[in-house]
Amino acid sequence: MSRTATINRRTKETDIALSINLDGTGQANINTGVGFFDHMLTHLAKHGLFDLTVTCKGDTHIDDHHSVEDISLVLGAAIDQALGDKRGIHRYGSASVPMEDALANVAIDLCGRPAFVYHVNFASKKIGSFDVELVNESLRSLANTAKMNLHINVPYGLNAHHIAEAIFKALAKSLRHAVALDPRNNDIPSTKGSL
Repeated sequence: MSRTATINRRTKETDIALSINLDGTGQANINTGVGFFDHMLTHLAKHGLFDLTVTCKGDTHIDDHHSVEDISLVLGAAIDQALGDKRGIHRYGSASVPMEDALANVAIDLCGRPAFVYHVNFASKKIGSFDVELVNESLRSLANTAKMNLHINVPYGLNAHHIAEAIFKALAKSLRHAVALDPRNNDIPSTKGSL
């Protein structure tokens, strides 16, 4: 069974082509037009062992908001599509990842019902030219279209880059476990019989 998805989405603000293989080797080919976001998506692929290709032509002359939000919406939809009926997956995943001064705790449930909890304080408003509020925007959008519960807690951290990187690495590790096939269970992991 191929657990892949390819989605193209075009609006007046962005033109996105994205493909994902949940059973990949961590290969990333990312060109979003937003350098820091490329860096975060590359971590997501590498540490999640997903093969991920993303291109985006967006209205970054305005700012990075539309590109980051729309890519995240497409990524979540692609994950949901690649999972199919979710038969045999672990469903839940969590990880605690340190990045120098920062610690990120991420927990997810691929339950088919979006929920987003985000307890993160950044010491600065920018990482280079990247607005740190776009981390929240990205992950909320991802949770909505992947139809997952996504809880993110950063109890401490001083450097904004380290905080964001720890979050995306912890997300990658959490997703890697949640989407993995459980050798002990080929059923849909829910007493309802569907997710």
